[in-house]
Amino acid sequence: MFTHLHVHTEYSLLDGMCRIPQLVARAKELGMDSMAITDHGVMYGAIQFYKAARAAGIKPIVGCEVYVAPDSRLTHNVGEKNYSHLILLAKNQTGYRNLLELTTKAHLEGHYYRPRIDKELLQQHHQGLVALTACIAGEVPQLILQGRLDEARREALWYKETFDDFYLEIQRHPIPELEQINQGLILLNSELGIPLVATNDAHYINQEDALTHDILLRIGTNSTVGDGKRMKMAGPFFYIKSPQEMMELYQDIPEAVENTRRIAEMCNLKLDFGRLFLPELELPEGKTADDFLASLCYEGLPRYYPILSEEIRRRLEYELEVIRKTQFANYFLVVWDIISFAKKGGILFGVRGSAAASIVLYCLGITEVDPVANRLVFERFLNLERREMPDIDLDFEDARRDEVISYVSQKYGSDHVAQIITFGTLGARAALRDVGRALGMTYGDVDRVARLVPFAPGMTLERALKENSELGSIYEADATIRELVDSAQRVEGISRHASTHAAGVVISKEPLTKYVPLQRASKANSADAVMTQFSMEDIAQIGLLKMDFLGLANLTILGKTGELISENRGIDIDLHRLPMNDAKTFALLSSGETAGVFQLEGAGMRRYIKELKPTIFRDIAAMVALYRPGPMEHIPTFIRAKQGKEPIRYPHPALESILKETYGVIVYQEQVLFIVQALAGYSLGQADIFRKAMGKKIPEVMQKEKQNFIDGARENGFASEVTAKIFALIEPFAGYAFNKAHAFSYALIAYQTAYLKANYPAEYLAAFLMGYAGQAEKVATAVAECRRLGITVLLPDVNRSQVNFSVEKLDFGTSAIRFGLATIKNVGVGAVEPIVGERQKNGDFKSIGDFCRRCDLRGVNRRVLESLIEAGALDSLGERGTLRHNVESLLSLAQREQRRRETGQATMFDLWGQTVPTPLPSVELSVAEVTAREKSAWEKELLGVSLSKPLFSSKKLGTMLCGEIDLGMDGQAVVVVGEVAGAIPLLTRDHRPFVKVAFEDISGQVEVIVWPNVYEKTRDLWQEGNTLQLEGKVKLRDERVQLNCNRVQVYQAEKASVETVVVAETAPTTVEMTVEKRRLVISLAETGNEGGDVARFRQVIGVLKDFPGGDEVGLCVNSEGEVVNLKLTNITTDYCLVLHQRLAELVGEEGLRVEKVDTAHRKS
Repeated sequence: MFTHLHVHTEYSLLDGMCRIPQLVARAKELGMDSMAITDHGVMYGAIQFYKAARAAGIKPIVGCEVYVAPDSRLTHNVGEKNYSHLILLAKNQTGYRNLLELTTKAHLEGHYYRPRIDKELLQQHHQGLVALTACIAGEVPQLILQGRLDEARREALWYKETFDDFYLEIQRHPIPELEQINQGLILLNSELGIPLVATNDAHYINQEDALTHDILLRIGTNSTVGDGKRMKMAGPFFYIKSPQEMMELYQDIPEAVENTRRIAEMCNLKLDFGRLFLPELELPEGKTADDFLASLCYEGLPRYYPILSEEIRRRLEYELEVIRKTQFANYFLVVWDIISFAKKGGILFGVRGSAAASIVLYCLGITEVDPVANRLVFERFLNLERREMPDIDLDFEDARRDEVISYVSQKYGSDHVAQIITFGTLGARAALRDVGRALGMTYGDVDRVARLVPFAPGMTLERALKENSELGSIYEADATIRELVDSAQRVEGISRHASTHAAGVVISKEPLTKYVPLQRASKANSADAVMTQFSMEDIAQIGLLKMDFLGLANLTILGKTGELISENRGIDIDLHRLPMNDAKTFALLSSGETAGVFQLEGAGMRRYIKELKPTIFRDIAAMVALYRPGPMEHIPTFIRAKQGKEPIRYPHPALESILKETYGVIVYQEQVLFIVQALAGYSLGQADIFRKAMGKKIPEVMQKEKQNFIDGARENGFASEVTAKIFALIEPFAGYAFNKAHAFSYALIAYQTAYLKANYPAEYLAAFLMGYAGQAEKVATAVAECRRLGITVLLPDVNRSQVNFSVEKLDFGTSAIRFGLATIKNVGVGAVEPIVGERQKNGDFKSIGDFCRRCDLRGVNRRVLESLIEAGALDSLGERGTLRHNVESLLSLAQREQRRRETGQATMFDLWGQTVPTPLPSVELSVAEVTAREKSAWEKELLGVSLSKPLFSSKKLGTMLCGEIDLGMDGQAVVVVGEVAGAIPLLTRDHRPFVKVAFEDISGQVEVIVWPNVYEKTRDLWQEGNTLQLEGKVKLRDERVQLNCNRVQVYQAEKASVETVVVAETAPTTVEMTVEKRRLVISLAETGNEGGDVARFRQVIGVLKDFPGGDEVGLCVNSEGEVVNLKLTNITTDYCLVLHQRLAELVGEEGLRVEKVDTAHRKS
């Protein structure tokens, strides 16, 4: 029997295409009883493959096709790109551990274009491994191909001496180079006695997958079907061939096939998934982990339960006993230690998920929600019937999350802690865009199709074809579109790239490489940060402690708000002791003014919370749980029942006590557990197993559970008809109902943010702006909210601003929010800290000359100074236009003064005593003026919002504010009055002009589409700055609100006289737009200095992001004489002289060129 020993799964990213479940199923179908996987340089799929193969009765052989450096893995010379391939297979635990070490060191020590090992490492970690010479790219095959047979012999002997089991890998594909290599391998076999082994280098499962695999390669290499030099396979033969096919290919050398069986027999890796390898906290002498955990709980018990009831005592005893039996005490202690560190450091934290249901965690001070008072079910978190490690998921201030990870690394050892990998897959839209590019289709044609895929969780192309009739129609009518969609469906869901999980962290008792391979973290503040090569699920399977440390911006905002309140009002806010019945907070929630409030700020949620008018905390928790796909349809019933507009209905009188708090509506998973317990007599642990089984939606399982439920209820005296109806009611909720513990935990943060916004609005919104500084859209939203609440927002000012946003006292006791100097685009903290420090030490700057004379402006270059001036930060020292016009003179003066200070040179000003006013140096500046519109444009570019231009703020009868238009108004006709903030002229398919307008008032902004039948008669009205009244219909597009304009007039506050009125005909449902575009092409040449090349590339990307716009960007990369053209699909820019100058500093004038782009079409 033949065994495949060289197989690439989808985890050979964008190269292999074998999905593990289908791969194992095909092996079973072909009658195979063993198989290996050997992905390129990684072990991503090892655990998944091992378990799937075992479950199918197939022996899993875990391997890797490693990259071997020609010399040392530590050298990074240009020539070192000529790495070779080598197949390594683990025979046993020793080999598996060595494979973990080799793949880890390849990434952490030898990564240069590819993760590389070298012969030094092979000598250190050869035990327990089988080695094969690999494909054409192997070291021995390459030497044969180059005619260097003596060197091939020498290298083959080295491998033979190093490994106990070394084989010459022979592949038979109709490729000329392989014929030469195979002859050489057979010669070495006869001369050196090194055995041959047959492989097929499988990259996909079935032969008919070859075309799809070719598309995948094009996606991976960013090439198209027309690229002659692109990477491609030699033919459609790299599939999982049957044993019969392989024996036919090697009938002249049958021993090559027989050796696959010998290798399979010697590979007997056994992985143990039943053990835990939890880190251990240092314990007090004489105490076990269970003893210490119990003592901590009883110590905290009186603090949280001053009146100790029997129920509370029994609950704590029960939980501690369950933790003892499941052996998770060390886990709880590790979490307690981490939270103790956060508390000492003043780092705000929260808990997600079902962990808040534990009284043990409550007594440890880890959770804030009382699980007894709120009827939270511990068994939903941990129970003896379902013995698996519970999740204690932690949220920290996003700005301080790294401090927590750093503490954990120091506490347990940097080699015991890592972040966790995650894999991005080709979703429906991404698959269409990537495949369309690979097929050579135009961006416009692909975009037109991709936009027809609805936004929804778990959306697939199959589902999109059913749900969107327009997509279905063009699929049936257009053969090109059909090829695009069919090809995209075949790659949809395949792993595309690896990245660092947003929250996942693993902590191990022993060094991690004993259990898991590591590599560099893809997104990390530290170059030393590492992540696992196994996913979260695999980490849990092998018994390691995986934790979620999520950075939550809202916790940062809460912390900053507390600091601002203390600074400005002298009040220390204790978030843990807020009154939970605050009238202002519930009034704010009832008004729907929840912009910036955690979990409650979306347009739809704002509408529902306003209708609900919550009066108690659990109303907030219920809305957090209900506002999601599925339960959302029950929100109107919940609201009407709460307000008494319809009677509360219970499915059965026995369920009243369970559903009373949610007005008869099933809201939480815990309620499903209580219902199953009450009717069918399940324990809560059994009920949780029932809930999980139902949630998987497996028909056979659901039918079995239904019968068990009905039988159990019958024994308790409930009629089968009644229980069948109740089962039908709880069946969907078992899958999508929300975890009550999680809902209450997040509702608490929602309440805290609402409380601070209601009682300290200026401080809260200033903290919100701090949290989202640099994010123009968020800043604009927050400023609009300030305006709506009557809070003045002030321009940055060198005589008033701090480094960040700050709260400023105005006359009559009111407060305003001032932009900080470092919140200006292009201006960093290092540039402005000396300015703020000088002002605080020696007083306000009296003039621009005084500013230049006193400040250390070494960190202020031309761009920074221009940005400070344009943003209005120097308005108190001179006219903005004049200062902007004289930037060079100001910089020269500042530099001259700096040199004088450094050399200790005195001037006449230093001779004046402190008792006499010092005359300030005058600066001769040539006068220049700028318009109000220019100022406004500068502010919008640098601050994210214009502050000097007064926005339209009145609301006449019958009109709406722009910010009031939300997702729930789809199809409604509205009238709005506001200003044109910007307009983009576009063309329909038949080349009729129309315009897309940003329309704003004091409440916010809405996008307006003015179709040709209106635009042709009102073209002159759509000028930036014009105040207009328009009527239109609300439309949702890609989860965004648009307004289709049907009528427009110039607005005049007094008489509202109509200068132009146009009534639209029916707006076209599908319009093709033609957009004039350019492409900026940037040429980069590899220098061989990888670090320098990467740094320069990142600088280029950073500059491009500073100039967002509609122009495409392409890269022309010269790699050792080979030119590769790439299109940056996720970055567009606004090409201008300033951008050109900044890029020229990085790549030179010769590295830049601008091309015209063919007109792109897309449907709207």
